[in-house]
Amino acid sequence: MLAVGTKAPDFTLPDQNGELRKLSDYRGQKVILYFYPKDMTPGCTKQACGFAELYPQFLARGAVVLGVSKDSVASHKKFEEKYGLPFTLLADPEKEVIQSYDVWKEKKLYGKVSMGVVRTTYLIDEAGIIVKADDKVKAAENPAKMLGELA
Repeated sequence: MLAVGTKAPDFTLPDQNGELRKLSDYRGQKVILYFYPKDMTPGCTKQACGFAELYPQFLARGAVVLGVSKDSVASHKKFEEKYGLPFTLLADPEKEVIQSYDVWKEKKLYGKVSMGVVRTTYLIDEAGIIVKADDKVKAAENPAKMLGELA
């Protein structure tokens, strides 16, 4: 996980519509940058729907939400449409941004060890500095917790 107080690495990734987005495009706004394992899975759906439900409040507090996974643009589009997600999903199938934000880690599930995305959320300030970093994310609680960080 990247340290609080460091500059968030800039990146360029395609969104769910195939348009390229850069982190630097959001300078002047707070950014909730959350990394999640996979579209359409129960935990990731709870987290995304939580952010969707609270999204007007994030906007009112000057923040945007960006979700990143290694899923494809097409997968993100289906996820967005199925759940009416109002925020941007970014596709990182090459895991370049996932690795630059240090969220590609060894995971253990039922005794089996594999590599995967560790659910992690960063709060980045208007100047592009990481002000909060959480890698102990509980999917259902994460959106409300991050909204509270903006108060």
